Amino acid sequence: IPESGHKYYLQFSTEDYRTGEDAGNCLATVLYPKKKSPPVVSIKCSHTKDQKEIQEEDNRLYQRIRHQSKPITGNNIPDSYGNIEPALEPVWALAVAGSSSIMWEKSTETLAYSLAQVKSVRQWIRKDDFTEFDYTVLLHEMPSQEIISCHMRLTWLPGHPLKVKHFCAAAAAAAESHGVDEGSGAESGSAAAPSAEKGANF
Repeated sequence: IPESGHKYYLQFSTEDYRTGEDAGNCLATVLYPKKKSPPVVSIKCSHTKDQKEIQEEDNRLYQRIRHQSKPITGNNIPDSYGNIEPALEPVWALAVAGSSSIMWEKSTETLAYSLAQVKSVRQWIRKDDFTEFDYTVLLHEMPSQEIISCHMRLTWLPGHPLKVKHFCAAAAAAAESHGVDEGSGAESGSAAAPSAEKGANF
């Protein structure tokens, strides 16, 4: 599109990241603006699970987190053998959802990201019903093969958008010089879709 950028029309299928089960089909348009900014996405999906079933899964995840006898902490999830301790599966699930907002913001037509590992996670105890975690996540950048380290503060309550604040080292070299790339995600929905919360000073 002259003066605006490149627009893509996509049709794709989705699957449950845990079970691999079919999760529905989607139609989307993605505009990558010429100026450096996140892509503009319009998307419509047909889901194989109804909303009530999704809410029930969210609530089960939430109850597992709330019924821990002490704050959740963890390191190197998954471990070097690709294993995730069952007790840490809820925080991994939230890391997948939260880091997707970082990947959405940082991705370009020529750069893509995937969540490689949760380096560390720590739960904060709150007086309200929300759950809150501090993460250090490692993102795998393609095609550069760089590993990007990001700090992520994540807040969630079922029925509310996931709130994500983050800052990332621009690259391995920048991490050594303490350069940071500030940002925050911008989507709305259930635990699978983060919402915008500006500012990374936390």
